[in-house]
Amino acid sequence: MDVTRRALVAGAATVPAVAHAASADASGVTAKLPAKAAFAKMPYVYLDSGSTHPMPLGARAALEEYLRFKTRDATWTGYDMGAKERAAIEGFGALVGAAPDELCLIQSTTMGENLVLAALGVPRGGGRIVTDALHFFGSFYTYGELAKAGMDVVTLPMTGDGRIEMAALEAAVNARTRLVALSHVSTVNGFEHDLKRVCDIAHAHGALVYADIVHGAGSTPLDLRASGVDFAACSSYKWLMGDFGLAFLYVRREVRDRIERPWWGYHQVGGRFQTHLYPFDPPGERPADYGHAKGAEGLFAMGTTSWTGVVQLEHSLGFIHDLTVPAIQAWRQPMADAIQGELRRRGYRPLTPEGSRTPLVAFALKDARAGLAEPLARAGVRMTVGANRFRVSLSVFNDMNDVDRLLEALPKVPPA
Repeated sequence: MDVTRRALVAGAATVPAVAHAASADASGVTAKLPAKAAFAKMPYVYLDSGSTHPMPLGARAALEEYLRFKTRDATWTGYDMGAKERAAIEGFGALVGAAPDELCLIQSTTMGENLVLAALGVPRGGGRIVTDALHFFGSFYTYGELAKAGMDVVTLPMTGDGRIEMAALEAAVNARTRLVALSHVSTVNGFEHDLKRVCDIAHAHGALVYADIVHGAGSTPLDLRASGVDFAACSSYKWLMGDFGLAFLYVRREVRDRIERPWWGYHQVGGRFQTHLYPFDPPGERPADYGHAKGAEGLFAMGTTSWTGVVQLEHSLGFIHDLTVPAIQAWRQPMADAIQGELRRRGYRPLTPEGSRTPLVAFALKDARAGLAEPLARAGVRMTVGANRFRVSLSVFNDMNDVDRLLEALPKVPPA
């Protein structure tokens, strides 16, 4: 790999040896970090995987096979979609430290968070919810509405260096707290919560913990069981390299008896389903006899699953497993440190804490969208640029040359 001298020097002071990993994708292409060969050639430097991750070529091939099935193409050889759904559950569980019976498929991360709230009977019964300024900003609407409905909602502030202080969390959680809701890795700046410490604080007061893990799963080492997290949700279109419309909900098995089924759907049914309405049915007192599936599925599953999402994940989850999350994290760390070091030296205001190990690096910049749109477009660089901040997302296909292109594009001195 051609590592540019500028980016290498910028990151060298704080970076350990870079890890390398290799695997072969479903199409037989050997993928190594940077895994450029596993993705289509892009017409720009893509540093926005934290918004929507590009689909690997192997996932595209899996979708093409699925389309042959859907069109009943004569070249289609057939496969078992039920087996693919189970494989997706098992693959995701292995990635985040969760047992298959603690997981079910849902539509989105936001759906997962709302299902958890409904299962806890919120806002019925009142009580306190503790969240923070680095949680997903879409959830501010959720908790704002719950505050209007009578819940005591506490939103912890972000510190000047982009963190959430555990002392503030300890002070906010009390005997009235029903839920602590936060993001494992913040979409705002990449801050990573110590989930084990958060859970220890919450559980000491009888509160439960929900974690949005959409920016952690597949990008940053994570073990839900070891952390003690009670609930977690994760869409698949970010670091899982999937698509919209498919997500995972995690429910720690020890808390199942503390929650109620928030809705009813046919995929919750388990065991023998027997109707008593149609010709040759056995007689019965009810229209049908049925049981519930075991685990999270019996509580939260609903109906139709995105099969396109499932077949994509069959490839993408295997691809991530082969590379390994620790190797992915180690590969990008020099890039993140180079961006942090150089832009801090130039006088940009950092939002991401120093020493962060996540794929997101963010800076505050007044009128960022207006000031950066033209130089980034001219340099062919894509990243998230908001009204007053910008965020770089580093993935498995990025390398130091991409970092150098970004640093060349950004003004040498922050615009006033």
